Amino acid sequence: MTEGDKDISVDQYRCIMGNFATGVTVVTSAHDGRIGGMTANAITSVSLEPMLLLFCADKRTRTHDMIDRSGVFAVNILTQEMTELAKVFSDNGNPEEERFRGLKYHTARTGAPILDENMGWIECQVTYRYAGGDHTIFVGAVVNAGERLGNPLVFWRGQYIKLRQ
Repeated sequence: MTEGDKDISVDQYRCIMGNFATGVTVVTSAHDGRIGGMTANAITSVSLEPMLLLFCADKRTRTHDMIDRSGVFAVNILTQEMTELAKVFSDNGNPEEERFRGLKYHTARTGAPILDENMGWIECQVTYRYAGGDHTIFVGAVVNAGERLGNPLVFWRGQYIKLRQ
């Protein structure tokens, strides 16, 4: 058996993928007068013409269902000062109302919350949905965006880290 022929466990796969450093975001949505949000790092730009962004959402989350119903989402790129916020939005046992309590945000074109202290945000209209195992791959057309200066929060090997400059 060669190195590539070995079976791999979920834990091994998670550990290996942990070596891939990613940015940290909070993806938000709004539907029927309610707002929701979740921490996510499975996000990437897909295309410039047209501008498309890909986001993978765990099907078990309330935010997934909200995005699926509303057809809109906003990606909030977090700064390294927002580690605690990332933890709050990653806790699925934390009610949506609690996640936003005391948090400053505004809305724009889609109605999805845009966190005031982020370092960049992108609003999207869902254009495609694909099954991806226990996740849904949402592809959104970019309809609005903005940016601020800041240093990004990064997730690597199961931890939030700060970049040195």
